[in-house]
Amino acid sequence: MDNILIIYSTVDGHTKSISERIKSIIGNAALVKIVSLENANKEMIEQADTIVIGASIRYGKHRSSLFSFINKHMNILKIKKSAFFSVNIVARKEHKNTHDTNPYVIKFLKLTEWRPDILDVFAGRLDFPKYGFFDKYIIKFIMWITNGPTDTTRSYEFTAWDRVDAFAKKLVA
Repeated sequence: MDNILIIYSTVDGHTKSISERIKSIIGNAALVKIVSLENANKEMIEQADTIVIGASIRYGKHRSSLFSFINKHMNILKIKKSAFFSVNIVARKEHKNTHDTNPYVIKFLKLTEWRPDILDVFAGRLDFPKYGFFDKYIIKFIMWITNGPTDTTRSYEFTAWDRVDAFAKKLVA
């Protein structure tokens, strides 16, 4: 049975939720461990047969700690089966919801030498009521510019869970 390590980098917790969904879909087909990027270490990576990294976008960027982590463990990532998924609100748009068309995945691949075996992008979640004043109104402005929702009293779920499920199934295929 394969050991799959899912490492997530999240700002508001949605990437962790997606990681948990992936684990639930895989079920008993593999041993799955989920860990935050901050708590992942070399020993965990070395013990895994497959390494999955999921990372969210905030203000147009993946966190710098993501790239530091990948660079630090590049030798292991290059020889193991690996996968990457990005979580961002732009992926809610039909013409920007694949790894070939999503600007953040394209930018990610330009900024790293790592080439995962499986790539995907999932639309995230806007949770306006949870955001602080600054984030709430900056994100509202971005949504207004991009024709997204702007009602700051609501949360919006854009994740296509069937796509997350399909991604999970690829990991054990």
